[in-house]
Amino acid sequence: MNQGASVSPKNFVLRITKEEWLRQVFRTKKYCPGVPRRWEEGGVFLLARKAEEGDSFIGYGVLDRFVRKDLLPPDRRQECEEMGWKGELVFSELYRFEPPVPIKVTVLGGTSVRGRCFHGYPLTDEQVRSILDTAKQKSSFLKID
Repeated sequence: MNQGASVSPKNFVLRITKEEWLRQVFRTKKYCPGVPRRWEEGGVFLLARKAEEGDSFIGYGVLDRFVRKDLLPPDRRQECEEMGWKGELVFSELYRFEPPVPIKVTVLGGTSVRGRCFHGYPLTDEQVRSILDTAKQKSSFLKID
């Protein structure tokens, strides 16, 4: 079996639907997921959003840690419970793509996955490398501090 093609459980697509959440991710370097996954330190998260050219990658982050909602401060825990979120992803590195990169021009463009089905979609290490290589050709990476 080709190990490069096996699904790595640590890399995912996160499709951000609301403008408010998009701003929050790039302001705080944190994201609250509603999908249950085994979030692993060092995982790469490709951030996607609906754009003029269809769903597009808007950036990526490297996971520092996942904080379960029961370990968050009371105000954040309450918000997670109200929204159905599982906790908080904290990124050690975060980059924004300028301009966004349409998913259809990446390795995922040939899949049958579309729209909201991208949220929580697992990626292999090979897919991540390919998507980032395509993004480097079509976009600038802006590091978020």
